[in-house]
Amino acid sequence: MIPRTLFNEDHEAFRQTVRRFFETEIAPFHEKWEEQQHIDRALWNKAGELGLLCATMPEQYGGAGVDRLYSVVLMEEQARAGDSASGFSLHSDIVANYINNFGSEEQKQSWLPRMATGDVVGAIAMTEPGTGSDLQSIKTTARLEGDEYVLNGSKIFITNGYLCDMAVVVARTGDPSQGAQSISLLIVEADRAGFTKGKPLKKVGMRGQDTCELFFDNVRVPKNNLLGMEGMGFIMLMKELAWERMMIAIMCASGAEYALATTVDYVKQRKAFGKPVAAFQNTRFKLAEMRSEIQIARVFVDRCLEQVLKNELSVEAACAAKYWVSDLLSKVVDECVQLHGGYGYMLEYPIARAYIDTRANRIYGGTNEIMKELISRSI
Repeated sequence: MIPRTLFNEDHEAFRQTVRRFFETEIAPFHEKWEEQQHIDRALWNKAGELGLLCATMPEQYGGAGVDRLYSVVLMEEQARAGDSASGFSLHSDIVANYINNFGSEEQKQSWLPRMATGDVVGAIAMTEPGTGSDLQSIKTTARLEGDEYVLNGSKIFITNGYLCDMAVVVARTGDPSQGAQSISLLIVEADRAGFTKGKPLKKVGMRGQDTCELFFDNVRVPKNNLLGMEGMGFIMLMKELAWERMMIAIMCASGAEYALATTVDYVKQRKAFGKPVAAFQNTRFKLAEMRSEIQIARVFVDRCLEQVLKNELSVEAACAAKYWVSDLLSKVVDECVQLHGGYGYMLEYPIARAYIDTRANRIYGGTNEIMKELISRSI
């Protein structure tokens, strides 16, 4: 295997803290999270106490001011633990980024320190029932009346939605005929009158993750809650989506490594026709194929991360990483289920949970078909 060179000793020390957290606070309670369809609210504060939330935010706003490789460590360890329930990365590396990169000083001071401690759980409300990946077609509106916006509409498939204390909401503040130029972002507190949450959605996989619908019925939002400038929402979304897609690629690469590792352990122990399943040529060849392809994915993702650290990552590279590595993860997990035989279909085995949990990676963050469309525009 090609050695990784991205991380230093401080990153690896942080990794040990993150690994202990996922191994002791998250992984043993998988069934509990699935039953209640979200993690316990108190875990957000525990994660905050350990410095796992919003670590890349500047120190004056409650973060540690560290580079994004610390975020990468957290995502990799989440995947390694087989955790599909916690929404820490979206909170810390998507929602917090919008506020830090585009918010006013008042907004940063108000929200980021509380997000870093876990006292505030953040969500981002983009997707709507009728739009999917087509953000320019959103129907949610925010009409300015004096010093307040009046927000109406609904959002669906919102991670952290059920527990969120605040959501960055994508809304149309101008004439729909203006297309993308009529879209803005608003910071909306969850306790505002008219803001309601649906019950956690019943999903095929990722059943422990907090995912729900959000509804806005004449929600009055102060004009000061506008994030950035009115009509600039779509541009802000496009600037942050490349990193969001890289986040998916990061977790998919680690998820594939995790799936392979659990399968290697299984085939070495499981016997068929008097010998370990690992002794059969078909098994050895399948393991060799998967290891090779996962290594290729790892090298590409790490190269993209080098570009992220330099602020040089292209939209096309992020799209390629998202689509190719998420496709690979599905392929790897399917092959691993096959090598487990009938036990691969039993939920007591990690590979069976991975089979239903990982499929969504090819859909969210923009479907893989959209990724290919975006890549093709640069050809």
